[in-house]
Amino acid sequence: MKMVLSQRQREELNQAIADYLDSNGYSEALDIFRKEAEVPTEIERKYRGLLEKKWTSVIRLQKKVMELESKLSETEKELIEGAPTKAKRTPTEWIPRHPEKFKLSGHRATVNRVIFHPIFSMMVSASEDATIKVWDFETGEYERTLKGHTDSVQDIAFDGQGKLLASCSSDLSIKLWDFTQTFECIKTMHGHDHNVSSVAFVPAGDFLLSGSRDKTIKMWEVSTGYCVKTYTGHREWVRMIRVNVDGSLMASCSNDHSVRIWCISSKESKNELREHDHTVECIAWAPETASAAINEAAGADNKKGTHQGPFLASGSRDKTIKVWDVTSGQCLFTLYGHDNWVRGIAFHPGGKYMLTASDDKSIRIWDIRNKRCMKTLNAHSHFCTSLDMHKSHPYVISGSVDQTIKIWECR
Repeated sequence: MKMVLSQRQREELNQAIADYLDSNGYSEALDIFRKEAEVPTEIERKYRGLLEKKWTSVIRLQKKVMELESKLSETEKELIEGAPTKAKRTPTEWIPRHPEKFKLSGHRATVNRVIFHPIFSMMVSASEDATIKVWDFETGEYERTLKGHTDSVQDIAFDGQGKLLASCSSDLSIKLWDFTQTFECIKTMHGHDHNVSSVAFVPAGDFLLSGSRDKTIKMWEVSTGYCVKTYTGHREWVRMIRVNVDGSLMASCSNDHSVRIWCISSKESKNELREHDHTVECIAWAPETASAAINEAAGADNKKGTHQGPFLASGSRDKTIKVWDVTSGQCLFTLYGHDNWVRGIAFHPGGKYMLTASDDKSIRIWDIRNKRCMKTLNAHSHFCTSLDMHKSHPYVISGSVDQTIKIWECR
């Protein structure tokens, strides 16, 4: 196949070749080439080194083309497998994929926490700009802003029916917001002596728990707003608290590098889990569906389900995620892969996967059974602070120091 060059292109190429022969000292070849190609003796400056430049850029482009082609084939493969009709993938195996469905902006500072409403197609974000914002995750539309806190809002939690939202802040207060009609703040609770970093409802909804930088965890009666219990034991800032499904146990993690398991009714700390060697930022209880995969990953005989659970995952500034059997207090396995602090954990409702958010700006999807990272989403342009996965809709949300919230569709 003959390439067709215009007269001008041919003259330029000839000059570039002549320059190449000249600069490499191929004088005989240059003389013959000059005569045959009728190249002027004086080569213009712009052709100096042009042949080498073009040559290297072609190689660079070829490499880029190969990279893009491999990305394309990977995406095409995902597209084919991702369409549930073509492959056998069921919703229990759907995972978030690039690109995000929506990128929401509106907060004027770091987004600290993002959570789904348990029933409506709503999600809520809490930010260092002291506001809480409500969005529709199916349309990506902004709905409203809840104002009342005077400092960074650190955590938010819904009760089981999604009728109440609890929020806690660096302003030392905890607030309850009505989510049935008015979206007003209906109660403000004071009692902690420092930054309140985490809130969680006890499943029945009559009590709320809060963890603080004052090293304590407090229980509040929702109807009266009174503090009815204080749990002490952590030696440092309590970062996060989460209650298990039946409401009998609470897990908490702290700057003291430990995770503690508490019996909610008795105030006693049942177990202290110590294997992380830095602040433990986040925790998540594993759903019943994950038990088989966790047992397999722990190398236990899966048929018998050697480890009864309940199981808990913890993420730390030591960049690892650990999975624990809280009854025995044993660390079953550790996941390595993030290049920075791990800030958020969510289990996939199907039980096969776990999702984590990190200061390395990524969201990772872990195949629990094989203890490996099977997908990395380069999610944000700054630290990824929080994520949540919907229990029944194929969506994941993430929040970041870049002040945005992203909604990812799973397929």
